[in-house]
Amino acid sequence: MPIKSSEVLQDVRYEIRGQLANHALELEKRGYEIISLNIGNPGLYGFRTPETMRLAMIENLAQAEPYCHQKGIFPAREAVVMQQQNRGIQGVTVDEVFIGNGVSELIDLSLRALLNPGDEVLVPSPDYPLWSAAVALNGGIAKHYRCAEDNGFLPDISHMESLINERTRAVVVINPNNPSGAVYDRRTLSSIVGLAERYGLVVMADEIYDQMVYDDAEFIPLATLAPDSVCLTFSGLSKIYRACGYRVGWAVFSGNLEAARDYIHGMELLAALRLCSNVPGQWAVQTALGGNQSIEQLVTAGGRLYQSRQAVIERAAASNYLHLERPMGAMYAFLRLDEQFSGKLDDQAFALELLENHHVLVAPGSSFNTPYTDHFRITTLPDTETLNVVFDRIDACLTQYS
Repeated sequence: MPIKSSEVLQDVRYEIRGQLANHALELEKRGYEIISLNIGNPGLYGFRTPETMRLAMIENLAQAEPYCHQKGIFPAREAVVMQQQNRGIQGVTVDEVFIGNGVSELIDLSLRALLNPGDEVLVPSPDYPLWSAAVALNGGIAKHYRCAEDNGFLPDISHMESLINERTRAVVVINPNNPSGAVYDRRTLSSIVGLAERYGLVVMADEIYDQMVYDDAEFIPLATLAPDSVCLTFSGLSKIYRACGYRVGWAVFSGNLEAARDYIHGMELLAALRLCSNVPGQWAVQTALGGNQSIEQLVTAGGRLYQSRQAVIERAAASNYLHLERPMGAMYAFLRLDEQFSGKLDDQAFALELLENHHVLVAPGSSFNTPYTDHFRITTLPDTETLNVVFDRIDACLTQYS
């Protein structure tokens, strides 16, 4: 008799590393060279972790052999506290900081500590699909609030409020946003905080791309606007510091800490059950958060991330087949197929055609829990030469359907 997987997994999707990615691996084994744009993985595109972070790990390897405190080593947590204070977030101590094996683990722990079966969490659409998956895996129900392209992918506050009921426990905010690249303005963030205060919701701020903004976009830490709410901020080393493989993230409680005491205790219990997170990588945190922030040179005019993003914007504008809401943050572009392909080609069929016949791997837009099927996401990490090759192949792919 076959052994079936858990029924809970029926509500879990992660196509970023799903069937298309597996098919790309099969094609590579057959000798094809695939340009993979499905994952924001800086190290694969030549971005190095700052040398000072690597040295900090090496110099402390002897101290990294034992288990550490379940919340993380003190120097790392203290560095996060200092960053929060420098941003104007008051009242945070090392007791409110949790270090995890990337933000992914902390998302899972924070939802597990909060949710009872049937509880609901407001999650953006489009979203980073780990959030919806983690809600489902922890017995909750993800309710997706609209972030429409014609509104710059900003959250629809009235739609968000219409989804709130007595089972709603939290609201997730991804800013700067993955996959859309939207950076939320102060008014939008304040409106979300207002709803959280009115209905007693936990605010979960996914800010892993916090310093990766372009042109005149301003990143506003959500916790600075939520002193009276229970706010949980997530960030880490993976993106800004180009250290995905270190698997180091942090979650910080702020705001109404008295109301959060039992919740924090639940997180402590879960953190203890997994003993601790990866210790060597934690020794890079203090070095990362202090001193020069090398990401600034990459996202300003002339920087590699800026130039690659600009190449994507220009190629999308020149295409007869694509539309793009200019990404103002993060490392992605969420492209829309022109209306002429409606009824001929959806995002899944397009992604498969592009992979099999043009050897470019992208993530279909519906992978990000959208009700529409005409978008796809690419990472803007490759150099401009590679991105121009990609858009040449996309145009060649779509020409046959135009």
